[in-house]
Amino acid sequence: MLKSCEKRPVSLDQLEKAVDNIELQLQSGLDREVSSEVIGELAMEQLRDLDEVAYVRFASVYRQFKDINTFMEELAKLLSDSGKEA
Repeated sequence: MLKSCEKRPVSLDQLEKAVDNIELQLQSGLDREVSSEVIGELAMEQLRDLDEVAYVRFASVYRQFKDINTFMEELAKLLSDSGKEA
């Protein structure tokens, strides 16, 4: 997450709060073990709220986009969701 926010207008404090939110969500769950996939998805949710560029950076590594079409599909979803919030 830290690398995704590099050279972006996201403070270390904001990033720490995002990590705290992830930890709270995981601790409030009933699961004793949590998969890395769940943690990755929660991290993407937090980054999406903080900075869309950081989100795309993280998603591109986390989801291992195989080609430009996969990348463009993720961007289209991001743009679609941004339009709904406006």
